[in-house]
Amino acid sequence: VISLGDIIKFSLSPSNTKDALSTNVSGVPLDDRNLIIKALNLYRKKTGTENFFWIHLDKRVPTGAGLGGGSSNAATALWAANQFNGCPATEKELQEWSSEIGSDVPFFFSQGAAYCTGRGEIVQDIPPLVSSNIPMVLIKPPQACSTAEVYKRLRLDQTSNVDPSILLEKISTNGISQDVCINDLEPPAFEVLPSLKRLKQRITAAGRGEYDAIFMSGSGSTIVGIGSPDPPQFLYDEDEYRDVFLSDAYFLTREANEWYKEPASSPSSESLLSESV
Repeated sequence: VISLGDIIKFSLSPSNTKDALSTNVSGVPLDDRNLIIKALNLYRKKTGTENFFWIHLDKRVPTGAGLGGGSSNAATALWAANQFNGCPATEKELQEWSSEIGSDVPFFFSQGAAYCTGRGEIVQDIPPLVSSNIPMVLIKPPQACSTAEVYKRLRLDQTSNVDPSILLEKISTNGISQDVCINDLEPPAFEVLPSLKRLKQRITAAGRGEYDAIFMSGSGSTIVGIGSPDPPQFLYDEDEYRDVFLSDAYFLTREANEWYKEPASSPSSESLLSESV
């Protein structure tokens, strides 16, 4: 989990028929197409509770970024609903239910670091492999990658045959380096969006010696540079990149029975940070 996240505020609604969702950006669905509403509907179905909510989503994670913004929002909504209802469900139950919303959602019920298998729904907590002091930069062009299109172009016979457990061991022993950051979705994503491949190549060339590793997050289109919070200068200098989203970030964990928090803050159970992968 990383520190870039949406902020979601929950309060109980007097309505006994529907939730009301608002947001600070346009283009975000506010009905049951939104994973927050899906999560609240699922929670009521599983627990038999009847509370409905007013929810405000302060969107900070760009959409189509491969950072799990929507999935983290769904997990946050399940956790918040459980808090408001006196915690009738265990976190393990919330995690199991969350796989009905999406394969990435169960990960966020880890402590912040996990080894995920199956479709992503089998989550094994692991100790944080990287210090929270290690910074990173997130670089996302305005173009998004269609997850469905990327997976459609994935060729299993061309994926890495390295055992992920070996990569985890290397990270634990030696820290993050380029050779342990393998994303098999990069080649198909670069087919879908050739400009993303060029962007990664330019970041790699410009950031030589500055970043410990450079890789694409998820199915794209965010490029991550580990080891420095600063983007390469060309992103500021060239008009082609004036609309690129830039953010620094760091790794984040959470305590048992608490949700993810921004640093030096103690949000109440009504205002929650919804983190990215």
